[in-house]
Amino acid sequence: MLYREAGQFKTSYAADQAIFPILQDRIGVWLAVLIAFVVIPAFASDYFFEIIMINFLFFAVAAIGLNVLTGYCGQISLGTGGFMAVGAVASYKMAVLMPGLNIIVIFVLSGFVAAAVGVLFGLPSLRIKGFYLAVATLAAQFFLDWLFLRVDWFTNSNTAIEGLPRYLFGVQITGPGAAPMVKYYVALVICLVLAVIAKNLIRSRAGRTWMAIRDMDIAAEIIGIRPLRTKLLAFAISSFYAGIAGAMMLFLFYDSAEPDLFDINLSFRVMFMIIIGGLGSILGSFLGAAFVIMVPIALINLPDMLGLPISSEFAKHLEFMIFGVLIIFFLIVEPNGLARLWQIAKEKLRLWPFPY
Repeated sequence: MLYREAGQFKTSYAADQAIFPILQDRIGVWLAVLIAFVVIPAFASDYFFEIIMINFLFFAVAAIGLNVLTGYCGQISLGTGGFMAVGAVASYKMAVLMPGLNIIVIFVLSGFVAAAVGVLFGLPSLRIKGFYLAVATLAAQFFLDWLFLRVDWFTNSNTAIEGLPRYLFGVQITGPGAAPMVKYYVALVICLVLAVIAKNLIRSRAGRTWMAIRDMDIAAEIIGIRPLRTKLLAFAISSFYAGIAGAMMLFLFYDSAEPDLFDINLSFRVMFMIIIGGLGSILGSFLGAAFVIMVPIALINLPDMLGLPISSEFAKHLEFMIFGVLIIFFLIVEPNGLARLWQIAKEKLRLWPFPY
C-alpha cells in the first residue's frame, strides 16, 4: 500500500515500522547525536557538564521510565522519586559490599532492584486505577522515604549515601576526582542506550498491549490481553529506568546525597517533565526534562543579564508559578505537550518533502 506522510511516500510495511520512518527525523536524530558527542564536549565548560547536561540526562532517563508507565500504559504514578531512591541506595550498597564490581553492572543491577520494588507496589493496579492508583503510588513514595531515613543499614549509619570512586578501562568515571566530561559521556551513553531500548519496546508487542490497556482496558481484556501482567511489566520497566536514574544521580551528579533528596518533590518534578514534554512520547521526555532543567537556570541568570536582579527566593516562587501555568495550559490546550507542538510544526512547514 502506498501512502504519504509529511511529504514522503511509504512503499513497504518495513519502511513504515522503522524506528525513525521519516527522513527528517533520522537526520535530526543523527544531528542531535553529533552535537551531543562532538560539539558540546568541544565548547562546554565544566559547569555546563555538571550542572546542566548530567542533570538533564539522568532526569531524561527517569522521565522516559515514567512515560512508559503513564504515557503509554495509562497508569498514574507519584512514586518515581521513591523508585529512584531504591536505585540510588541499591547502587550504594552494592558498591560498598562488592568493591570490585563494574559500575555499569551496578547501574543495571540497581535498576533490577528498583524494578522488583516497582512490581510489588504495582500489584494494586489490577483492582484500582486513576486517582486511587495515584494515591497508592504516593503511599509507596512515603513508605520508601521513611524506610531509607529510619533504617540505618541502608546508609551504613551515615547521614548520606556516597558515590564511591569507580573506574572503567582505567579511567575514573565516578567520584569527586572524575572529570566532568568523562561523567557526561557515561551519562550520555547510558541515556541513549535506554532511549533506544524504550523506543523499540513501544514498537513491540508489549508496547501495543500497553497502549491497548491505556485506551480501553476492558476491551483489551476481552481480546485476550492480560491486564495484570501487562501493567506489572509497565511498572517493572518504569521502575527499572527510575532505579538507573537514581544510581546516575548519586554516582555521576551528587557523589554524596541525603536520602531525603528523593522525596515527593522529585516525583512531582518528573511528572511535570512528561506533562510539559508530552505524554506517550520518548521525544517529549527529553523536551520536558530540558525545559524543567533550563527554566530555573534561566530565571537565575537572565534577570542579571538584563539588568533586573531578583532574589533567589523570588526566582524559586516564579519557577513554581511558571510550571503551574504551563501544566494548566498544556492540559487544556495541548495535552500532548511540546512533542505534539514540534510534530505540528513539522507538518506545517513540510520540511525536506522528498522521498527516500
